[in-house]
Amino acid sequence: MAESQNSPPQRTIPPYMKAISGSIGGVMEACCLQPIDVIKTRLQLDRSGSYRGIFHCGATITRTEGVRALWKGLTPFATHLTLKYALRMGSNAVLQGAFKDSETGKLSHQGRVLAGFGAGVLEALVIVTPFEVVKIRLQQQRGLSPELLKYKGPVHCARMIIREEGLLGLWAGAAPTVMRNGTNQAAMFTAKNAFDVILWKKHEGDGKVLQPWQSMISGFLAGTAGPVCTGPFDVVKTRLMAQSRAGGELKYKGMVHAIRTIYAEEGLLALWKGLLPRLMRIPPGQAIMWAVADQITGFYERRYIHSVPL
Repeated sequence: MAESQNSPPQRTIPPYMKAISGSIGGVMEACCLQPIDVIKTRLQLDRSGSYRGIFHCGATITRTEGVRALWKGLTPFATHLTLKYALRMGSNAVLQGAFKDSETGKLSHQGRVLAGFGAGVLEALVIVTPFEVVKIRLQQQRGLSPELLKYKGPVHCARMIIREEGLLGLWAGAAPTVMRNGTNQAAMFTAKNAFDVILWKKHEGDGKVLQPWQSMISGFLAGTAGPVCTGPFDVVKTRLMAQSRAGGELKYKGMVHAIRTIYAEEGLLALWKGLLPRLMRIPPGQAIMWAVADQITGFYERRYIHSVPL
């Protein structure tokens, strides 16, 4: 009885701290990995075989458009990552709390998967889709002369899309984005927790703070499965977001039609175009984000949970 009375009460990290940690991690990820995202987008939009691979694509962009072109769309990308991770981490924490057993306070594997999927769907609809539409429209533009580019910047791009295509134009490709993000986050949160436990014996709220390199390994491994499973959704999302209603009839009518059309015209492997740069971007991105986020939440655990006297 004495041991149970002296044991610290079960406390959890509040959702707002999860949101803050994720947003700061997102800024670091965006700055480091934007060039890979630009290359991925160009490869996915390449229907004529202009690029022979990742390195050829990057070299071609640098040679014809300058090094700064590899950071095209950084402002919307960094902003959207910051908001996305804040919403993802915060909403996942809220949903995990809702799915916990009311008596034991434990979260089942099914509850963890559902919380991750719900967080992915929410971020896809609220933040990811409109920001990625603007980012992809900016990234697909080729050339050095600003006066020859249709979109002059992220704000101008968003205004042009709304003027020419209506407000819903910013939500082009929403369906595959929801499927991609929901599946990705269900797998990512479940895998990150599993790797933390298996590799480092780390359980949330136990007071143990992982070293940055440990968080990076867990985050990297957790970020590998999603791109392989969701490749077709990502390619379709990019194609749907890139096409403009201002140019006349749309080539792709929707998610299913796009999958069928790409398969018929370009073959099955075309549905996984850009997979390698996704694998070069997402797992390292998760490694960077979790290294930052775990340190912030770990500091909170040490300072405000396990140091609080009874």
